[in-house]
Amino acid sequence: MNSNVVTVIDLMKHYGEVKAVDGITFSVKKGEIFGIVGPNGAGKTTTIECLAGMRKYDSGSVNVLDLNPVTDSKLLKERIGLQQQESEIPDRLKISEAMLLFSSFYHKVLDWTDLLKQLNLWEKRDAYFSSLSGGQKKRLFIAMALIGDPEVVFLDELTSGLDPQARRSIWELVKNLQEQGRTIVLSTHYMDEAEKLCDRIAIIDSGKLVALDSPSNLISMYGGFTRVSFSVKGKFPADFFARIPGVESTKDADDKCIIEVSKKSAIVEIVKALDGLNQGLDSFQIQAATLEDVFLNITGIEVRD
Repeated sequence: MNSNVVTVIDLMKHYGEVKAVDGITFSVKKGEIFGIVGPNGAGKTTTIECLAGMRKYDSGSVNVLDLNPVTDSKLLKERIGLQQQESEIPDRLKISEAMLLFSSFYHKVLDWTDLLKQLNLWEKRDAYFSSLSGGQKKRLFIAMALIGDPEVVFLDELTSGLDPQARRSIWELVKNLQEQGRTIVLSTHYMDEAEKLCDRIAIIDSGKLVALDSPSNLISMYGGFTRVSFSVKGKFPADFFARIPGVESTKDADDKCIIEVSKKSAIVEIVKALDGLNQGLDSFQIQAATLEDVFLNITGIEVRD
């Protein structure tokens, strides 16, 4: 039995000479949080819009819930939810009015009063849209995306522009959606967000799919070495730590020694060596590879905001 609810094969979308989406292929399993990550302009939003039936693609094939987003657009919209990056509603529209309006778009709807309570917006039901904070607006757009009781939810740059507290709150909401049995397709240019939320991640750059796997596997394959940094009061020979098995490189930077290691056992040996030096340890830090390291190592560019 095929457990995929989204299947994309050789998807292409051009805007003139610009290849916004350039032949990408992937699938999304039922019940997973699937991340599409990359810098702004990578093609994430265009991909989401093609999957959700909001934009026609030039070539390739897309199947969502056994439906074609182009020819079966009306049927598909009854079964999916979409939060778009640039969502807006009239400033003088109240939250309750917005939810009533969106409820009228679907044959099958959830109780919007329950949705507002779950999203901590019930007390704001009579407030105008213009009076909401950034985080409250994001939660409202999630409520609108969920009103039709969707099987698949598309979330495009969900936490862009939010403060850390609001981002954490939204992350909890996304996890709750998965626990309800929904499939989430999430685009973001925040690598920490993708690493925290996603079961699998497709890294896209310049419209091309450059890597796809779970966060842990991507980090293991492409993240590079673990970094150990410390400073001591005394001095030691430059090659002192290079002799330890698993140490890949050593360098001095800003009065600190920075060592890259490929084995966890090397960290233990470094600690033992420092203890043997008995020169006074001022600081010690271990920094494991992250998804941002993966992105930089694969693409060779910095994450762009």
